[in-house]
Amino acid sequence: MIEAVIFDLDGTLVQTEKLKAESYAQAALLLCPHFLSKAAVVVAYKDLVGLPRREMASRLVKQFNPTYKARKVMKDYDLGTPWQAFVLLRLQIYNNMLADPKVIKQIPWQHNLELLRLARANNCKTALATMSHCEQAMHILSVLKLKDEFDFIATVDDVENGKPDPEIYQLLMLELEKIPSHCLVIEDSPVGVRVALAAKTEVLAVSTPFTKKRLRQMKDLDEKQIVDNPDRLIKTVEDIFEKNKAVA
Repeated sequence: MIEAVIFDLDGTLVQTEKLKAESYAQAALLLCPHFLSKAAVVVAYKDLVGLPRREMASRLVKQFNPTYKARKVMKDYDLGTPWQAFVLLRLQIYNNMLADPKVIKQIPWQHNLELLRLARANNCKTALATMSHCEQAMHILSVLKLKDEFDFIATVDDVENGKPDPEIYQLLMLELEKIPSHCLVIEDSPVGVRVALAAKTEVLAVSTPFTKKRLRQMKDLDEKQIVDNPDRLIKTVEDIFEKNKAVA
């Protein structure tokens, strides 16, 4: 019986993955001494969505080799590795994007916001689990007027171990006073799905253009746990709630 619905933020409630892909691409173009297209970086990013920042940047640096120009950034900011220089530039670009409320207002995933409202209408507790830092997450939620839609919000600042460790979901279940089998997690990436499964919750993977292919390659999920078509999402979850009522 589902009593709580827990949402991921980046890629699930908002299309920040699109902005992140753009920021990684712009940073790579600034650092790479050879010809590189934005499209190539975006394609590479799609294969890495959901990974921790260090691993994401390290893999992209290895693939595109921006080391030569990165050395100046490393020297200017007293950094030890090319991936740190890459991340520094990428974060500057990304934070400039998020600083503009007009940009944020253009990136909600409306079908998942409708699902958030449906969960509350069905008397479910709602929570947010994000690997964004608190200040950044609250900024996005404030611009979209979503802060009051959650019974509890957990960010990367609230846990010792971020995803792929299940700690953040365990924290939320503790705060909501719900057992794993009574919680439905809404995620968009394979990494996030595996975290929810590790926390032993129910999970629904709502794919995006960045994650659809890799979600379909997962052996951990069956067909009923993946929603590719946004028009099917509400009906899928309504069926879950109807089953809850029948059980009750």
